Amino acid sequence: MAKKQAPQPPTEGDKPAGKSKLKLIILIVVALLLAVSLSVGATLFFLGKKDDGEPAADAEQAAETTSVKKAAIYEQIAPAFIVNFNYQGRQRYMQVSVALMARDQAELDALKVHMPVLRNRLVMLFSGQDYAALITPVGKEMLRQQATTTVQELAQKETGKMVVEQVLFTNLVLQ
Repeated sequence: MAKKQAPQPPTEGDKPAGKSKLKLIILIVVALLLAVSLSVGATLFFLGKKDDGEPAADAEQAAETTSVKKAAIYEQIAPAFIVNFNYQGRQRYMQVSVALMARDQAELDALKVHMPVLRNRLVMLFSGQDYAALITPVGKEMLRQQATTTVQELAQKETGKMVVEQVLFTNLVLQ
């Protein structure tokens, strides 16, 4: 008959040793999850309070209502600007129709008082340009950005506010 084999002592690959490693891994994972959840909870608790005790949700709602932009208001500057250039021995002309984009009518009205200075600065800016650069779309966009900066600097100086958001060219003719 077959001999009965005597039970052998457990080795490293047997199940009892594997179960203890599995329990250790599960315990470590649970401890890490607990630590992460406690740190997130504490962060939310401390950041959720304002100095006056008002919840952060109310502060976020207030910030959202104040950050909503007003409708854009456009103000045409009439008459159009006409400047001349001497390019390659020939007389060249540029006509530019300009519109100002703002968000507050009262601030725009305060800037209108300074329209002669604004027109002067824009005429000087337009007449100081290189005709060859203005022929390209990039040159036209650069001029528009320079005009925006010029108007914003004047508005900041005269009214104390950044009244104009953008200067737009509604018509630009080079001849």
